Amino acid sequence: MSDRNLIVAGPGRLEIVDEPVVDGPFRIRTLYSGISAGTELSFVKDTNPALHEGFDPLLGLFGGSPASAYPVRRLGYMEVGQVVESHTPAVTEGTVVAMTYGHRTGWTGDPLRDRVVPLPAGLDPLLGIYVAHMGPICANGLLHAAADVHGPAVRGLGDGVAGRRVVVTGAGVVGLLTALFARRHGAASVVVIDPTPARREVAVALGLEALDPAAGDPAVTLKTAWRHTTDDRGADVVFQCRGQAASLHLALRLLRPQGTVIDLAFYQGGADELRLGEEFHHNGLAVRCAQIGRVPRGLAASWDRERLSAETIDLLNAYGGAIRKHLVTAVVPFDEGPQLLTDLAARRRQELQAVLEF
Repeated sequence: MSDRNLIVAGPGRLEIVDEPVVDGPFRIRTLYSGISAGTELSFVKDTNPALHEGFDPLLGLFGGSPASAYPVRRLGYMEVGQVVESHTPAVTEGTVVAMTYGHRTGWTGDPLRDRVVPLPAGLDPLLGIYVAHMGPICANGLLHAAADVHGPAVRGLGDGVAGRRVVVTGAGVVGLLTALFARRHGAASVVVIDPTPARREVAVALGLEALDPAAGDPAVTLKTAWRHTTDDRGADVVFQCRGQAASLHLALRLLRPQGTVIDLAFYQGGADELRLGEEFHHNGLAVRCAQIGRVPRGLAASWDRERLSAETIDLLNAYGGAIRKHLVTAVVPFDEGPQLLTDLAARRRQELQAVLEF
């Protein structure tokens, strides 16, 4: 008996291989697996930093031998499956759950090792791809914005956006989900900026305002419209969700004085277009990296990954129909996964959210 697993055998080479099934507390049969275009394609294109340098978790420094190498056997972190066999009371047979084990037909799980998030009965199981990891990434962005205002006294995700003017740079999956979180939690305005017309159309279809950066300087447009006092203009907070230095530079330009960029992007190259001697310096701005590896300091006891998943389920209950209709642009059979990722990496195909179906 074996599972079929989609791996990156080498740069630009994707394969489906058979792997033996091991015994364990419970077995999952995969239903859906979402593709993260940024992270996964960085392994396909050989641009992921972990392929070239190791990361010391104690010192928090890159250097030395790479932590990852080809073949990359665990690709993907947005899986939904059904428990088909269980030998532990912690996981109920028949339950549909969200997990993070890669693009494979099945998984032997252990509740002491794996995060297992049961999905509510009324939720479209395909949307469960966002529950275990991707949704919490976006919710954690709002949590960092809240901590920027309230420190460890955060009560809810709305503490950093409620009644405030919010910009999201980048209309990929992370940007659009983050924008929906901000709207869900009471932002006075939410504007999404992206250069791709199709992505702006999705933002508008989701009920968000979208700006084309080529149609005029968004910083001038929004700072003209958003006046706090005569010389205090711009966004209260910007969520930077596009992995390009130019986008981070734009995010800084959009802020009001002493504002903060909450950065959720994954930068794989340099930052030549980032000008720290301009708005960053003169307006006293801040950049906070909000990645899922940690919540803001002082909040770990009350804001764990399970709570961020619960916030994601709340978002999906509110906007699930629109997300399914507009955000998920392709559902592809698992056997076509290697060709799909190859085409995405080569830019022969453009998808906002592609999902493998099993």
